Amino acid sequence: MKISIGNDHAGPDYKQAIVAFLKEQGHTITNYGIDTVESVDYPDFAHPVAQDITGGKADIGIVICGSAQGVSMTVNKYAQVRGAVCWSKEIAFLARQHNDANVICIPARFTSIPQAIGMVETFINTAFEGGRHDRRVQKIACQ
Repeated sequence: MKISIGNDHAGPDYKQAIVAFLKEQGHTITNYGIDTVESVDYPDFAHPVAQDITGGKADIGIVICGSAQGVSMTVNKYAQVRGAVCWSKEIAFLARQHNDANVICIPARFTSIPQAIGMVETFINTAFEGGRHDRRVQKIACQ
């Protein structure tokens, strides 16, 4: 699977752990995040992930900031992106299964690294259920 990841200063440790996990699983990773805790602007790292989704360069996106709200708002500006703020494996599962989310938004200040890896694992291994959910997902985008 092709996965794009981006993070701001709240998530370099999370990104590094998640990337290591995903590479062990054989996934191809495009990294737009930073590796330091120096303050940066989260949209600069979320936009490229969303653009990879809309351009077909990535199957799944992962974005990380302190609350996940800012990166979620940024990626969800793209009509083909459905970014879901997740704080548990159960939420990640439902975001994929019911909402066909294609970007997981991780709140680094409210989850641990092991939780984040577990959510990513659940997210990438859960299929969209379709059916009644497909009709609803088709109504999300404004364009």
